Amino acid sequence: MPKAVMGQDGSIRLPGDFLLRRRLSQGMEWWLDQRDVALILLPRLSDVRKLYVEPTTVCNLNCRTCIRNVWKDSEAHMEMETLRQLVEQTKELSDLRRVVFSGLGEPLTHPHILEMVRLVRERGLAVTIGSNGLLLEKAMSRELVALGVDRLVVSLDGVTPETYTGVRGAMISQVLDNIRGLNEAKRELGSLTPTLGIEFIALRSNIAELADLTGLASQLGAARVLVSNVLAYTDEMRDEILYGYEPRPPFNAGSWPVKADAWVMWGTLELPRMHWGAEQHCRFVQDRAMVVGWDGGVVPCYALSHNYSYLSVDGRRKE
Repeated sequence: MPKAVMGQDGSIRLPGDFLLRRRLSQGMEWWLDQRDVALILLPRLSDVRKLYVEPTTVCNLNCRTCIRNVWKDSEAHMEMETLRQLVEQTKELSDLRRVVFSGLGEPLTHPHILEMVRLVRERGLAVTIGSNGLLLEKAMSRELVALGVDRLVVSLDGVTPETYTGVRGAMISQVLDNIRGLNEAKRELGSLTPTLGIEFIALRSNIAELADLTGLASQLGAARVLVSNVLAYTDEMRDEILYGYEPRPPFNAGSWPVKADAWVMWGTLELPRMHWGAEQHCRFVQDRAMVVGWDGGVVPCYALSHNYSYLSVDGRRKE
């Protein structure tokens, strides 16, 4: 555990390696909080670096794991005028580097998603798109490559057709064909981007396929696999939970070579913590990020962007 030292003048000195790992700099301001006997330091972050934009709440799938099984919100697309105003307002965010099109709908269902990407790219910002991959047909792939999208993250909750269909109700072969088509479009247009990432929701019914997923990621040229635990919105999904109140050993991690033009990098597998409970850590705070919903509303993270209920490990339903 890192140790902080208080000087004679009352100043607190934090270890340099601690600051480096968390991308914190000397001279930063901190908020002070206290809980029982603990002193809590919260960094006062200056500006937003990453902006998550929800272009739509419409989706072309009905996945068993999805919040849409219990939520009370309507389905709608973001108006283009809302997006234009948002892009204009990003000029006031001097540290902003990236816009992520994702959310609780499928971004590629928005009829003007390519225009949205173009407007953001004209601002000189990097673009990530999160997708289920079913609408990533060859023409769409070529447009995304040409527009300069530099990251695409595709959800794959299984490797075998049976498992994938059981979770998402669709055919994995279509998604894999679309990803291969994206790779072909990159080759044809002479581009290394968008780089590919894969998201995998860990369930009791699919966790045995995680080892095969890294092999599939290597075949597809994916640079990253992000594994997350399911949040149970339904009684059925509560039976799929892998975590509990007590910490459990993580899944086996691994890496794989990913060829990119004349050089090779290593793909990474990112794993979740394996116990239920709150902790004073938020990736949105760490990444200096915020979320803009389809209606233009601003919230700190996706968890606070919609109204819904879920089940805890002991079966209690929470709103």
